[in-house]
Amino acid sequence: MTQPTERAERARTREFFAARAADWDERFPDDGPRYAAAIAELGLRPGQFVLDAGCGTGRALPYLRAAVGADGVVLGLDLTPEMLRQATAHRAEAELVNGDVGRLPLRDGGLDAVFGAGLISHLPEPSANLCELARVTRPGGLLALFHPIGRAALAARHGREITPDDLRAEPNLRPLLASTGWRLTTYTDTDDHYLALATRLG
Repeated sequence: MTQPTERAERARTREFFAARAADWDERFPDDGPRYAAAIAELGLRPGQFVLDAGCGTGRALPYLRAAVGADGVVLGLDLTPEMLRQATAHRAEAELVNGDVGRLPLRDGGLDAVFGAGLISHLPEPSANLCELARVTRPGGLLALFHPIGRAALAARHGREITPDDLRAEPNLRPLLASTGWRLTTYTDTDDHYLALATRLG
């Protein structure tokens, strides 16, 4: 993907979420328990360092903070300033950063886990971006790609059908993760949630 195309994709993503930031949580008020259940699947421990990549309005941040405790570190990163402004309600739970998963301001191998809700569908360069997430995650660290509804339900919500090239489909996601430093360990795609868990390869 060319650099101008990447910039255009990022601009489209920012524009999409900026227009929806103010009432995002009101539109999806019942998602909290699904976020909590997905984060529980990560098995985070007190004291760990976790990144919420594409944190949006910060719905995952309280659950991530509860999982890693007061001694842990929670970083919420999002491309869209308007979303981050909504996330400031969770400032006690996390440090918030306006940034891009393609260029993370983190050292190699520093993270124990990455949580990404709705992330993969909005990555401008999925292979390079997943490599960057792998760079900043320690060997054996975890990646959770989550959505509070499954692929079929999400497509129906938008009046579409699932297409064979959907990156979130297991036959497409498994080799993509393997080529970018991850091993898919668990895959769930039901109407009430989507969750793909992967482990950082050594």
